[in-house]
Amino acid sequence: MTDETETAAAPAVCGCGCGMPAGEGDGHGRMAVGVDPAIRDRNLKRLRRIEGQVRGLQRMVEEDRYCADILTQISSVHEALRSVGRELVRNHLKHCAANAIRSGEDEAEQMYDELVDMMYRHMR
Repeated sequence: MTDETETAAAPAVCGCGCGMPAGEGDGHGRMAVGVDPAIRDRNLKRLRRIEGQVRGLQRMVEEDRYCADILTQISSVHEALRSVGRELVRNHLKHCAANAIRSGEDEAEQMYDELVDMMYRHMR
């Protein structure tokens, strides 16, 4: 009789190449391999600040404020979001991508495809 662990299939991993088991996470089956808690907290604070800026923009529009002033604030929100995006890209490269590339050729190829796609979609 064989041991159950010998006959059990290996758990499926997500298609992003990070090695994270499929089905875990936010409903998309993916979660970050590693996130520095200080960076996570910093990003959350930035996003809350951005949320406040967007509410301010809504008020400016409701109050019929000067268009150039509103556009200046929109630029500020864009830059704040880009700042959070840079942190997320850095974390993705440092943890998820590095882990996938070290895992083997198949995982590395999937990650290369994901990174190229990510750059194409987000660097516009």
